[in-house]
This record gives sequence, structure tokens and C-alpha cells, in this order.
Amino acid sequence: MKAVIQRVTRASVEVDGQIVGQIRHGLLVLLGVARGDKESDGRSLAEKLRTFRIFSDDQGKMNRSLTDVGGAILLVSQFTLLGNAKNGRRPSFEEAAPPEEAKRLYEMVACELRRQGTLVETGVFAAHMNVESVNDGPVTFVLDTR
Repeated sequence: MKAVIQRVTRASVEVDGQIVGQIRHGLLVLLGVARGDKESDGRSLAEKLRTFRIFSDDQGKMNRSLTDVGGAILLVSQFTLLGNAKNGRRPSFEEAAPPEEAKRLYEMVACELRRQGTLVETGVFAAHMNVESVNDGPVTFVLDTR
């Protein structure tokens, strides 16, 4: 799994003119599921998202986790993270998991985060979405379970 995470002051996702998910303080997570990813990858990523210390402490150092600050996650499926643009002018998506497997694992990550007590909002899998966010910092990281 590959995830782009952004520390945000707010984020929302819209489908067909309707807000389907929105958060205030927390993380916007764009998640791509690769061929061969397993549930263990999803559990590992969920734990990392909850405990990754990228929020500022009283001294301004990145020393607090999402759990420490009581933040939420807006989880958005993003198969284009698995795009390979090394050859030609159009990306190849052969590394992306088939849609039914990607959806299952994407939903599993959301469920795992919720099970661990994290507030999670989501986009709509495979829908055309408009994502809006205010990046706090800006702070952006790429996580890869491989």
C-alpha cells in the first residue's frame, strides 16, 4: 500500500456536488492499494497512521501523533499513486490491485482505524471526487508498506 498523508486543519471530499466526508484537525490520507497487498499491510498502515509523530508539541517539534492530538482521518482511495510513468507519456496502472481487491483492503483500513478508536471519514471508492484540504505546515509524507 502506498499512502500520501497530509497534516491538515480541514479537509473534505465531494461526490456529485455533495460533501461525503469531512474532517477538521487531522490527516488527509490518499491511499493506493497495490497488487499483492495483504490485510497485514492494512493493519500495519493503520497503526502507523495513528502513531506517526507529525503533530507539533509545545516546543514546535513533531513529537505528537494523531492519537495524542485527538485528530481525525479523511481516507480517500487513490489508485493513481500506483501509476508507473517511467515509459512513454501515459502511466501504466499494472501495479494497482484489481478494483474489487483494492476496495476490500481500502475498507479494511478504514474499519481497522475505527476499531482502534480513530474518527474516520471516507470518500466513495472508484467515484470521481473533488478533494479539498488546507495543509497544515505544509506537512506531507509518503508511506509505503513495502
